[in-house]
Formats: sequence, structure tokens, C-alpha cells
Amino acid sequence: MKKLQLPRNVWVLTATSFLTDISSEMIANLMPLFLSNVLGVGTALIGLIDGIAESTASLMKLYSGALSDKLGQRKWLTVAGYALSTFAKPFLYFANTWGWVLGVRFVDRVGKGIRTAPRDALLAGSIDEKQRGLAFGLHRAGDTAGAFIGLAIAALVIYFTQQGAAQLNRATFQTIVLISIIPALLAVLVLAFFANEVKVAKKSNVPTFSFAGFDKRFKLFLLASILFTLGNSSDSFIILRGQERGLNLLQVMGMLLTFNAVYTILSGPLGALSDKLGRRKLIFTGWLFYALVYIGFSLSQSGAHVWALFGLYGVYYAMTEGAAKAFVADLVPDEMRGRAYGLYHAALALAAFPASLIAGLLWQGFGSWPGLGPSAPFIFGAAMSLAALAVFTVQSTIHEN
Repeated sequence: MKKLQLPRNVWVLTATSFLTDISSEMIANLMPLFLSNVLGVGTALIGLIDGIAESTASLMKLYSGALSDKLGQRKWLTVAGYALSTFAKPFLYFANTWGWVLGVRFVDRVGKGIRTAPRDALLAGSIDEKQRGLAFGLHRAGDTAGAFIGLAIAALVIYFTQQGAAQLNRATFQTIVLISIIPALLAVLVLAFFANEVKVAKKSNVPTFSFAGFDKRFKLFLLASILFTLGNSSDSFIILRGQERGLNLLQVMGMLLTFNAVYTILSGPLGALSDKLGRRKLIFTGWLFYALVYIGFSLSQSGAHVWALFGLYGVYYAMTEGAAKAFVADLVPDEMRGRAYGLYHAALALAAFPASLIAGLLWQGFGSWPGLGPSAPFIFGAAMSLAALAVFTVQSTIHEN
């Protein structure tokens, strides 16, 4: 049981993410269906909304991470970010145009931008480096367990309000939005009252957008991650792929539950494995596995194929998400971690904008080619992951300064 003797902050941050994702995932995975089924929005515009919502908040990730370094504190920026996202959620109840959805998504993502880098720096500063992979893996497991429960609640609401329906309706979505507010509020309270501040011994005054002090290993890992993200479009397109291949609304929810169950079960063990085998091996294997799964999505012939592949997709997430964040902490000193996480998350968010937009355009642009339109985004994603692996291989040859 030694490995479970983790600092209080690890458990508090895990509980916060657990509650937040109960709330967020009730809504997030239904968002493309709400936009498509209720508001009649096309895939290119769905991709644009996803891209703008993620990317316009990226500057906030940069600023909040660097600010936490300058202040030498992480906790209250993290609390503020979670609180802002919680404030935005109820307004989705009134959404009747795609512009309204974009506005709510924007405020929600700004909240995420404020909290993400300080939270990851707080977690990294709360744990010994020998257990860093375990801590980040446990945090991801809590996050995804919350997503599983949130999806299960949403599935139950759908079952009792529109069982067997092929498409989502407005009343069901509004009910789910109202329920989602409760765990979101609890998450903010848990973090505010139970997390401990971990002060940084040496404050940093380096400009927010500066790469000063970072070595080539961090910069090349950042480049590889950007290339990978350009092909890693919003999971909204996997949801739409499942619906396009014949899954009804409840079956889509079942597919999402499968993904989150796999992700939850494997995140902790694979995070701990990165402490033993090294982060680089897990990240490399995960990105290669992603390429194979995306090729599978492009070739899928039925809803069952998409469902099975989405379950395997959870293995990729469990291998890489916690390991990548722990790897960032391995590459930079404590007083620079806020800025490092800000740069890392902001770079991925900026890359996510063209990624989702490109995916939507590829889907629609190749729509006249039999069978190719929905496959095109996944072919592109697999190709970009291989490009990222090439850069990551180069990064592995550079030794620590």
C-alpha cells in the first residue's frame, strides 16, 4: 500500500477533477449532437466552434502559468479558473443559436485556461519526482472516472426522456445542464477549502511568452506535441462518425462510457509504469497506438467497429496524458513549471483550433467521394502522429544540459 501514501494535494486535486468532469462530460460529449441535431449546425462550423473555444483561451493558459511563477503560488488561480467555468455552465440552458453556445464555451474554456497550468504545477510541486507519473496518472484516472459517471447520468436521463431516439432533443439537453451544476459547485468548494498552497522557493520574473531557460529537450517535445495535436481533432468527430455508422443516441453514450472506463482503469497503472520504464517509452508507444486506432476509424464499416475502436482509444489516452504532463515536469525546474505548463497547454490549444477546423473541412470537402469524407480526418490524424513521432525520436537523442 506504500504507493497510495500520497500527499493530500494529490487526492484533493483528483477529487476536484473527478467532480468537475462529472459535470463537464454530461454536457461536452452531447454538445456536437446538440449543435447538429437541435440547432442544425454543420460539421465545419462544429469544428470551428470547438477550435475557437479551445484556442482563444490559450493566451490565458500562458499568462496564468507565468503569473503563478511570479507570485510563487498556484492554488487561488486554480480555484478562480474552476469557479469561472462553473459560472458559465447554467447559461447553456438558454442556448438557442450556435453563437450562444460559442459564447458559453468560450467563457468555460477561459476558466480552464486560468486553472490548467497552475493546477499542474501545484500537483507537480506536491509530489516527489519518483512518484510523479503515479500522481498524474491518478489525477487523470479521477478525471476520467468523473467523466464515466457524468456520462452514465446523462445516459440515464436520455433513457427516461427519449429512449430509443436516434437524435438528441432540447428538453433532454436542458435537463442534463441543470443536473451538471451541482457537481461543478462541489468541485470548487472542495478545492478552495481542502487544498494546500505549495509555495515556490524561487520566484520567476521571466516574461510570459519567453522560452528563456528552457533547453532543447523541452522545445522539441513541445514541437512534437504541436504536430501531434494538429492531427488530433476534437473527439466530436468520433462521436459523429459513430452516429454516421449507425449508432443511436443511447449507443453513442455506451461508446463514450466504454472509452472512459478503459481510460479510468488504466491511467493509474500506466502512470506508475512511466515512473519505472520512463515517460518517453510510454508516450512514443501511445502516439504510435493512436495512429493505428485512427487508421481503424477511417476504415470502420459499422457502428460496432467505431465503438470498439473508441474503447481502444482510451488505452492511448491512459498511456500518454499523465505521462506527458509528468514529462514536462521532468524537463524543467520547479520555479519555471507554471510557465512551462502554460506554454505546453497553450501550444496544444492553439494547434487544436486548426486541427478541428481542418477535420471539419476534410469531412465536408471529401463528402462527394464515396466513403472518403468521414474517413479523411482520421487519415490526416494518423499521418500527423507519425510526423510527431519523427520529431520525438530526434528529441530523445539530446542529452540533459
